[in-house]
Amino acid sequence: MAEINNQNNQEEKELQFSNEVIKKIAALSASEVEGILSLSGGVAEGFAERLGRKSLTKGVTAETGEKQAAIELNVIAKYGANVPQVFKEVKRKITENVRQMTGLEVVEVKMFVDDVDVEGDRKLGEEPEVQETGRLE
Repeated sequence: MAEINNQNNQEEKELQFSNEVIKKIAALSASEVEGILSLSGGVAEGFAERLGRKSLTKGVTAETGEKQAAIELNVIAKYGANVPQVFKEVKRKITENVRQMTGLEVVEVKMFVDDVDVEGDRKLGEEPEVQETGRLE
């Protein structure tokens, strides 16, 4: 019995996940939640995006240990969403998906709301465009 436990412990030590993998799982998990429009990467990542380099993990940081992970994400929330409820769902999804895919325990999820906006092409505060027919778009 002790030999089986030692073998399982050895296998666990040989399996490791990079921070990038954990960040990607967190980003995909958060993007599935209604009320999250996008992840927000700040100035440096915004500049990289303008140069044509899109990053799925923009706005996500992760610290990963042997058995635990901590995650922070910056988001743009949907205008009108119940953000505390959205956060609970984001935290649940990230914790569940990271644990299911990696076996790591998520000990902390922090979410910073950088902005709120509306869905679609029109941004909050912009005037709707009038089409040639005189109807609002």
